[in-house]
Amino acid sequence: MTKKTRYQTYLLSGLLVVLALALFYTERSHDDPFTGVQAQDDGKFEPLNVPDPSLRLDLLERIQKEEYKGQRRNIFSEEPLPPPPQVLAAQRAAQQGPVVPPPPPPVTVPATFYGIVTDPATGNRRACFSTNDGNIYIVPEGGTLLNQFRVVKIGNNTVDVEELSSGRTTTLTLPAAGTTQPNLPGQEGYR
Repeated sequence: MTKKTRYQTYLLSGLLVVLALALFYTERSHDDPFTGVQAQDDGKFEPLNVPDPSLRLDLLERIQKEEYKGQRRNIFSEEPLPPPPQVLAAQRAAQQGPVVPPPPPPVTVPATFYGIVTDPATGNRRACFSTNDGNIYIVPEGGTLLNQFRVVKIGNNTVDVEELSSGRTTTLTLPAAGTTQPNLPGQEGYR
């Protein structure tokens, strides 16, 4: 089949489809000019039996004054109904005891305690701390750390630290011998 005959075949097929659709729709529109449901008019119309067709305003006012006294809830929510008001009142009365404020959070020192240094000549002890930014602090008993904490007592493996602003204390402990220490600046690979 050549290109020209193929083109003519497609054109002729398209025209036939358009012609068939046009015939289908024209015959359909001549059959029934009105669409939808039609009632038969046989003359037997019966109106509804309403004794007094006037509007009853007294009933409308009475309904508007009524108020729902049951439990309210969102009908679009799957949550269960709340308990009745009597149960809620009893729960509130039981909870109204002395309210104790929560305890303050524990003292956190933003430095790592990693050792104790003892001066052999005087016997004075100092605690060694390092911060995340690489600073090293060697603080004696009674000295301050980061201008926020005071070293109260240096033990064998512990240091008691007091927060200056609140007076709260905490105890820092040296890590066990088998655990790894944080690398100090300039001492990469040191354990």
